Amino acid sequence: MLSLRSLSFTVLLAVTPALCAAQVTSETLQTQAGAMQASAIVTGLDTPWAFGFLPNGKIVLTERRGDVLLITPGEGSVQLRNPPNAYADGQGGLLDVLVPRDFAQSRELFFTHAIRQGRGSGTAVTKARLSADETALTNVEVIFQIAPGSSGGRHFGSRIAEAPDGTLFLTVGDRGDRPSAQDRSVHNGSVLRINKDGSVPTDNPFVNTEGVQPEIWSYGHRNPQGAAFDENGQFWVNEHGARGGDEVNRVEKGANYGWPVIAYGRHYSGRSIGEGTSKPGMEQPVTYWDPSIAPSGMAFYNDGPVRSWDGDMFVGSLKFDYIARLDGSPLREVEQIQGDSTQRVRDIRQGPNGDLWFLSVGNGALYRMSAPSS
Repeated sequence: MLSLRSLSFTVLLAVTPALCAAQVTSETLQTQAGAMQASAIVTGLDTPWAFGFLPNGKIVLTERRGDVLLITPGEGSVQLRNPPNAYADGQGGLLDVLVPRDFAQSRELFFTHAIRQGRGSGTAVTKARLSADETALTNVEVIFQIAPGSSGGRHFGSRIAEAPDGTLFLTVGDRGDRPSAQDRSVHNGSVLRINKDGSVPTDNPFVNTEGVQPEIWSYGHRNPQGAAFDENGQFWVNEHGARGGDEVNRVEKGANYGWPVIAYGRHYSGRSIGEGTSKPGMEQPVTYWDPSIAPSGMAFYNDGPVRSWDGDMFVGSLKFDYIARLDGSPLREVEQIQGDSTQRVRDIRQGPNGDLWFLSVGNGALYRMSAPSS
């Protein structure tokens, strides 16, 4: 287990002592598949948001305040120089990271983050290369940002995933402006699809539609903070509802997911939302939570050591401090994996050897979850 307070770094990190108090470094989690060991790989993190695995086993990790860490499990960590120019604005800042399949050749990484736009802010994608000595990011370039016009620090969405064809899927929240999720002249409340240079794929559903942002793949989303492709190449998101109505959606080309016209939750004031729970031309969620769990992060478990989990979806809960396992047809939550280590689970991914890894904001730590003998 690596502590950011005790290691020697190429670049020293300033860590608030309170973040390192009462750390959970190891515990046994009880699951329906048997006991699992949650082991802290790095602690002392400041509002961690996302992580990804390099082919050499190292880990790239983002902190919302704007830092990018490169972690070598069992050895140490460095803070990379020249991070993306993220704007820390409420829920915004430096958010997701993607290690593409061709990283070994390109050394490229993709980051999502909040960016200043006039008097407001929006969601952006930055591409950068990891230097050969692994101490800095180079060729740092913003390749896409949403249309300006949003203000406030809410609902950036901001998960990014690589499709089987190499294009990039990006989630964008409604930015706290509910009607904008139905307005395709802006990017708010949408899943977007772009090429790795930021250009628009010619087969996007609205690429030739006047008055519509050509990057839009689907719309009517509230705030998707989990996204992943399954083993069949189908794209999925989970998204925050209001008071109730957190959703898991199977994302289809050109589809409208209804927010804020239809929803399974209510406004925080208790008022009803929109026109009810269904309307012709608007998609239904595959499953939803009521009360809200505040879902964040998503991973499909494939070919790992726990055979009974094969094909299952895993989602972190920020509100109730657990990892949800979803299975079945229709898909539903079948298990809650919970312990002291699962405080505000922000991101969850399957590691190179098949184990599940998760990021706990509450503990300021990255954990590996594995069977005790693995």
